[in-house]
Amino acid sequence: MPVKVLINEKNELRLRITGESHTALQMLRDRLNNHKSVEYANYFPGHPELDPPEFYIRTTGKAKPQAILDEIVGSLSSEFDSLTL
Repeated sequence: MPVKVLINEKNELRLRITGESHTALQMLRDRLNNHKSVEYANYFPGHPELDPPEFYIRTTGKAKPQAILDEIVGSLSSEFDSLTL
């Protein structure tokens, strides 16, 4: 999944994510908004045929949004790796 960084500032991160569905972005948004250091996280779908979705994260204090995103993605990845059918 290609990701383009649009904004990467002290407490803000905005990404354009190509090729992801609402399902994956919704899970990510939910986990981020439940993190104690995240003030706000949301995604903006844009036009379905023209624009890839954008994801926005704003953190509190000294928490780095990229570090929290890495933590959450790693946690989700581990959960899916442990699934068996």
